[in-house]
Amino acid sequence: MELRLDGQVAIVTGSSMGIGKAIALAYGQAGARVVVNSRDEARARAAADELGAAGVDAYPVAADVSQAEGVARLFEATNLHWGRPDVLVNNAGTNAIAPSEHLALLDWQRTIDLNLTGAFLCAQAAAQRMLPRGRGVIINISSILGETALPQRAAYCSAKHGLNGLTKVLAVEWASRGIRVHAINPAYIATSLDIEDQASGGYSVADIERRTPLGRYGTVEEVANTALFLASDLSSYLTGSRIDVDGGWLANGGW
Repeated sequence: MELRLDGQVAIVTGSSMGIGKAIALAYGQAGARVVVNSRDEARARAAADELGAAGVDAYPVAADVSQAEGVARLFEATNLHWGRPDVLVNNAGTNAIAPSEHLALLDWQRTIDLNLTGAFLCAQAAAQRMLPRGRGVIINISSILGETALPQRAAYCSAKHGLNGLTKVLAVEWASRGIRVHAINPAYIATSLDIEDQASGGYSVADIERRTPLGRYGTVEEVANTALFLASDLSSYLTGSRIDVDGGWLANGGW
């Protein structure tokens, strides 16, 4: 058996860069037709062009999935171009790092809206199209901070804990009707966003390497490989799972 998605339609939100683009590439190389999404039309198109040059059948859709209108636009465009989705990856997300006593309501709401509410709205829209066919896979890109916590991440941790809870509910609710729902909990992954977070989060590359049992950051490809396995039939008896792609971070109770 192979990790193949031949002929399937996969929507990957927030896929113009980082983990999302790596997942889109992995899915496309496995035979899927991939919807590339960003809030910015130019970024979505540029990512789709780059993936196309790598042999991926990619279609760009600009939509803000933190809003119901954007979610509707994403799924309507997908349906018009390729039909109903077989796989949804809720990858779009943002962070807010600040002392909790000073965390702005706007930053709290922005983080919850995109990381949690947007994921729910996309999952709901996907399920409405998957349930009549009795099959589909939904993958939520969560975080190790959906299982544990760090200071100054009140909004992010709340959203990711909520996303892992949502994963369990949807998995048990839709399992008998053919939809499998998973979450991936990455630890620190080498992306441009991490460089930005180092400045506001008060940590360094050396701190992460010291804290992680495998002694290094993860790569976007390692997360993408996990997402490919979960979308494929090789994971047919998995649902409601939270897969930690974390180099041993959560297992390590030491300093």
